[in-house]
Amino acid sequence: MSFRTQPLPPARLNRCQLFGPGSRESLFEKMAKSAADVINLDLEDSVAPDDKDRARANVIQAIGDIDWGDKTLSVRINGLDTPFWYRDVVDLLEQAGERLDQIMIPKAGNAGDIYAVDALATAVERAKGRTKPINFEVIIESAAGICHVEEIAASSPRMQAISLGAADFAASMGMATTGIGGTQENYYMIREGQKYWPDPWHWAQTAIVAACRTHGLLPVDGPFGDFSDSDGFVAQARRSATLGMVGKWAIHPSQVALANEVFSPSESAVTEAREILAAMEKAKAEGAGATVYKGRLVDIASIKQAEVIVRQAELIAG
Repeated sequence: MSFRTQPLPPARLNRCQLFGPGSRESLFEKMAKSAADVINLDLEDSVAPDDKDRARANVIQAIGDIDWGDKTLSVRINGLDTPFWYRDVVDLLEQAGERLDQIMIPKAGNAGDIYAVDALATAVERAKGRTKPINFEVIIESAAGICHVEEIAASSPRMQAISLGAADFAASMGMATTGIGGTQENYYMIREGQKYWPDPWHWAQTAIVAACRTHGLLPVDGPFGDFSDSDGFVAQARRSATLGMVGKWAIHPSQVALANEVFSPSESAVTEAREILAAMEKAKAEGAGATVYKGRLVDIASIKQAEVIVRQAELIAG
């Protein structure tokens, strides 16, 4: 193992990120009262080009006017290939006040993209005397993004999280699908005459998780387009959680509770994790590096796994 320890991710809840268009200010109060850990006010894909200026003004007004509680408050800016993004950054940091926690950068292709936003954000913060540096979350939505995900993760101290944007990612990769997340009808295997549908997003999610864990960021699963399919949403969320992701987007209020449930450890899991830690403490006191818990071997690696569960439970409780 490398002598450079793996850094811990930010100590914040990120089980569900609820999205809402900046052009629909009537939704903001409802979003603030939701059970989502992160609120993403969107200036990008969900806002028509002619509504960009109005949406930006709506969001700036809402950041100061609405009680967002202890939620992480984030705004998704427009892509760097558009004429809108620089004004998003400047106006947000000059006018929105310090309640804004995070800027979400879409369609990141390389570390240079993050550098560009970082340089602009730093200049505005210094000019305005902001005392709270803005954080970044990045969305991987392209072939270039997934190829450069490790350098993106290491690109700025502002980085907090990376999400997978399945729809634009699929388009960039030339994938033969119009579905947003979930299993795909033609991506299947046959065994003994039965069809089985594997997960076409698995490898990209794993790459994001590895890059995030290497650099102390939060890996997040993106949208599940069919919000009428709660079973499909839960299935994908559970796969993502198993791979090491900490949360998932909600593009509809009905998905918030589903995400929170999947990404919250169960009471039994927390109890078992605490018991494993106690058993290992006893073994350590007796000079042993491993012990047996409920008929299975537990060791130093087991401690690390248990600590992840306990730390998440403590964040939720707190």
